Amino acid sequence: MARQKWWGRGPGARHLLAVLAVLAVAGCSPTAEGGTGPGATDPKPSAGESTGSDTGDTGGTGGTGGAGGGGGEDAGTLPGVPSAAEARKLLDGLKVAPQGSMSGYSREKFPHWSEQGDNCDTREVVLERDGQDVKRNDECRAVSGTWNSVYDDETFTDSSDLDIDHMVPLANAWRSGADDWTQDRREEFANDLTHPQLIAVSASSNRSKGDQGPDEWQPPAKTYWCVYGRAWTSVKSTYELTVTEAEKSELDEMLGTCAS
Repeated sequence: MARQKWWGRGPGARHLLAVLAVLAVAGCSPTAEGGTGPGATDPKPSAGESTGSDTGDTGGTGGTGGAGGGGGEDAGTLPGVPSAAEARKLLDGLKVAPQGSMSGYSREKFPHWSEQGDNCDTREVVLERDGQDVKRNDECRAVSGTWNSVYDDETFTDSSDLDIDHMVPLANAWRSGADDWTQDRREEFANDLTHPQLIAVSASSNRSKGDQGPDEWQPPAKTYWCVYGRAWTSVKSTYELTVTEAEKSELDEMLGTCAS
């Protein structure tokens, strides 16, 4: 008599097959980095994808300090961060609305990184601003320096380990009003060096954040929550973007970590 295959033996095997079928339908299978949550809708490009390799001959010296240094109250080099009291007033004035649709969204509708002169683009300007002792090559690539990633309080000496995070992610902005903007307005938003919208952080923390709001993702370094809440609120207010109820509630909690 032919030997029966192992998976056809008895009710126990049939039960195992049934369990495996249920798990497959439920989607309990390994997923790529980024998962299937909100962040997966707004994949962040790696350093090399936007700016090329950060290698070559060294050039001039850059930045004078890390972006925040991990201090709860210190905004570091992040520009335009309001005080906690000002941020609370701005938060009160934000329009509350459900998130809009992702229909029609693509990162290409937010052109970045724009040229900033002297052969530099927005990414390189932020890297110099947020780092210490930054040296560039003739192509404006940061080839050495030290950067503190305030989201997770990690220190780096290789710029390729860093991403430039949009404080309010592009897809989040799209869902809260940017879908009605002109292309020029979206490019301004994606390259804003005046308001607290761009910051150099570890690639891992940036990609963990994805396009999630403060109610879905918070910096692992809780000491940065105060600055994060102030910056996020400021950007939403500046660009007249909406917030959800949950987002506003979490921002209020973050501002509650500020000393004053």
